[in-house]
Amino acid sequence: MLLLLIVLGASAGILASIVMDVFQALAARPFGIPGSSETATAAAADSASKVTTGKPVTQRRRQNAGRLVHYLTGIALGILYVHTVWMDPHVAIGFGVVFGIVVSVVLDDVLVPLFGWAPWPWATPLNVHAYSLASHAVFGAVLEASRRLIWHWLF
Repeated sequence: MLLLLIVLGASAGILASIVMDVFQALAARPFGIPGSSETATAAAADSASKVTTGKPVTQRRRQNAGRLVHYLTGIALGILYVHTVWMDPHVAIGFGVVFGIVVSVVLDDVLVPLFGWAPWPWATPLNVHAYSLASHAVFGAVLEASRRLIWHWLF
């Protein structure tokens, strides 16, 4: 059963990450988010590269490295979510949106600034917070929808 939950979580996490990417591309302009090549995920990839190779990610590979971090994080969160919902179905409250918002607060407002990949919440404009919360709410909803659809398809 554990392997099934891992596959289900990874699948739901990748789908939710893809939809989140699409949402962010469509919502950036309405939220007033400027196009930027430097993202927290690219900064995280840079840190991982420095730890493993001693060198930063090259500028040419920076965007793809950031995407890889984004999708690996989505997969890990998908596995965590599916396993946690399996243990306690109440975690799916709000059709996954509550989970998405918790992820936004924990990652964007605590861990990302703690590692120095982005500014602290009080130094971040309100529109960026709204964009992040909306993006992660979409992530959580798609995560839950994917979990249910894949589970239904399997059984």
